[in-house]
Amino acid sequence: MGMKATVNLLAVALALVLGFHLAGTSSEAARASLDPDENLVRTAESTGSFGTLVAAVRAAGLTEALSGEGPFTLFAPTDQAFARLPEGTVETLLRPENRDRLRDLLLQHVIAGRLSAEAVTGIEEVTTLAGGRLAVNVDEDGGVMVGGAEVVQVDLQASNGIIHAIDSVILPE
Repeated sequence: MGMKATVNLLAVALALVLGFHLAGTSSEAARASLDPDENLVRTAESTGSFGTLVAAVRAAGLTEALSGEGPFTLFAPTDQAFARLPEGTVETLLRPENRDRLRDLLLQHVIAGRLSAEAVTGIEEVTTLAGGRLAVNVDEDGGVMVGGAEVVQVDLQASNGIIHAIDSVILPE
């Protein structure tokens, strides 16, 4: 899938989720003050917790798309989440011949629109840019699970979206 197809996929996914309740505009001024170069990829890279994810985004050819205008919500598996996959899985996914499979896996973690932690807790399901649906569950202590992954850090602001760190990789069905 070329970059044009990826951009088209992103546009289609955005159209699919227009009905979702997006985060309010109370933090619009804060987002407007963000450096436009501090997009999702650069923000993930600068935290030091998402090195494997950033390498995978580059290997999948998604850097430009996830650095684009957005807005997007990225449920970002931490390095520890990738380390929990069976031995050899990451290396296999990073091979050029598995680029499409890796792209599908990564797009399973991206939602069109900027969903704050508060907005995420108010919905039951999200549709990913890969076309999958992820259940959102909030436990009585306020913990949030998205697609079976626990959200461990929220609301990392980027110029073109928001990142929520998760403790496991969400695998496509």
